[in-house]
Amino acid sequence: MNSELPSREQAIAFLRENNCSPPVISHCIAVANYALETAHRLQSKGLAIDLTLIEAGALLHDIGRSKTHGVDHSLIGAQIIQKLGLSKSIVNIVKRHVGAGITAAEANRLGWPKDDYTPQTLEEKIVCYADKRIDNVDVIPIDVEIERLQRAGFGAAAERVRRLHVEISSLLGESHD
Repeated sequence: MNSELPSREQAIAFLRENNCSPPVISHCIAVANYALETAHRLQSKGLAIDLTLIEAGALLHDIGRSKTHGVDHSLIGAQIIQKLGLSKSIVNIVKRHVGAGITAAEANRLGWPKDDYTPQTLEEKIVCYADKRIDNVDVIPIDVEIERLQRAGFGAAAERVRRLHVEISSLLGESHD
C-alpha cells in the first residue's frame, strides 16, 4: 500500500485480517462515524482537516486489540500499521489515542520506547476525542469517561481528556461545561 490511506473497506478488511473481534470492529466503525461527524463540523468552522486520514485512523485505532486489550494495544497497533506499510500519520493516530495521550514520563514507567504518545495534530486529537466519546458503540457524555478514569485512579489521563474536550468544544464554538 506504501503510505497510501486505505479506504473504509480496506481498513475494515485490515481489522478482520488481523483477527479483531466483531465488537472491536463495531467500536472502530462507531468511533470513525463520530470522528467524521466532528471533523465535518470543524470543517464548517473553516478548519482544514484531512477527512480520509480521520476515517482511516479512526477505523484502525484499535487494531492492536487483536493481540491485547491492555494499554499497550496502541503500541502494538502502531507496529501492525507500520508492517502494513500505511502512512506514518495513521501510525501516529494509533499510537497516540490512548488516555488522550501518554506522557513521556508515563511511557517510561510503562517501559515503552522513548517517543511522543500525545496527540499532536488536529486529526490525531479528533480521533482520540471520538474514542473517548464512544463506549462500545454508544456516544456517551464526556463526564462519564472522565469519571471512569478518575475512579480507576487515572487522574492525569482524566485531566487530559477534560482538556481535549475543552479544546474540541472551543473549536466547535460550543460550551465545554
